[in-house]
Amino acid sequence: MRLGRIASPDGVAFVSIEGEGDAAIAKEIAEHPFGTPTFTGRSWPLADVRLLAPILASKVVAVGRNYAAHAAEFGNEVPEEPVIFLKPNTSIIGPGAPIVIPRNTSLVHHEAELAVVIGRPCKDVPAAKALDVVLGYTIANDVSARDHQKQDGQWARAKGHDTFCPLGPWIETNLDASDLEITAEVDGQQRQRSRTSLLIHDIPKLVEWVSAVMTLLPGDVILTGTPEGVGPIEPGNTVSVTVEKIGTLSNPVVAKGA
Repeated sequence: MRLGRIASPDGVAFVSIEGEGDAAIAKEIAEHPFGTPTFTGRSWPLADVRLLAPILASKVVAVGRNYAAHAAEFGNEVPEEPVIFLKPNTSIIGPGAPIVIPRNTSLVHHEAELAVVIGRPCKDVPAAKALDVVLGYTIANDVSARDHQKQDGQWARAKGHDTFCPLGPWIETNLDASDLEITAEVDGQQRQRSRTSLLIHDIPKLVEWVSAVMTLLPGDVILTGTPEGVGPIEPGNTVSVTVEKIGTLSNPVVAKGA
């Protein structure tokens, strides 16, 4: 199932998206998409509604340096265990919403990532059962203020600004995410290209590691890390992240107050 969240003339709703292109239809889900969704009977042409971030996460758990080539491009060692940090849920925006560059930063980078969406409450999940708690997968851009990252020595401010976690355009629930191509383009020029098979710590290991630290709730998101090729974005750019078999997440970049 392809799950999304939309704004329509009738309000905000979770939906199942069926069909492709101009023929795609958004069918309203009653209440929430977890478990076995039920439908209200209402639907809209997807072209007539606005896609929002597909999920309302209580927290976004991100993983740093999870591709060897990305660790190397910043002169870092490959970590033996996952390195995790949190992005606030206020950093989440949906497709087409602007990434807003704060006034007090001069170097903001894009980071293309595959995102894992958790489907039920879980704690201490063994890797062998990790996929049982996954609702599906979406696309993320872990936007990062590099100057803040360098100044602070930790990543909360650099990664936590409002709008610094674009997610979308939807969640694919029936997907083998172990070997998918992931790319990033800025104004149509490719910056990043890799495959999820090159993750140092794979998705089951990440779910096991994170759930050993904290309880994961339905809708929580794990960002799996970015490959090499990250680079600067500036007001006026458009950043597009594509993950094979999911789609493309595009966001314009604007200056705060513009």
